[in-house]
Amino acid sequence: MAYLLWFEYYQTIPKAHRHTLGQQIDNLWIEIIKTLAVASFLPRQEKLPYVRSTIQKVDTLKILLMILWEAGSLQNQKYIALSLKIEIIGKMLGGWNGQLIKQNSSESAARQSKEK
Repeated sequence: MAYLLWFEYYQTIPKAHRHTLGQQIDNLWIEIIKTLAVASFLPRQEKLPYVRSTIQKVDTLKILLMILWEAGSLQNQKYIALSLKIEIIGKMLGGWNGQLIKQNSSESAARQSKEK
């Protein structure tokens, strides 16, 4: 799991960033996990806002990790390993988002045709 990889790296970040930027990144990971857990148990028509929120959090996570790397507190190979996992997460979320949009729009169209 990507979070476990992050947590391993998090403990090696210099103290100057571990308790500031590192803590913010760790909190964001937890928020992502929680939002995905909520979305996974909701009815299909209610999932979209949670999936979109998670996409925004993943984008923020990418930026914060890049800052941590640029500051020299995250080694190149660790940054690359995390980035690859986050890229996969982003693609999965993008696919889920697209699928929900299609399903919700076809359900909406079906409801509109029944009302006529």
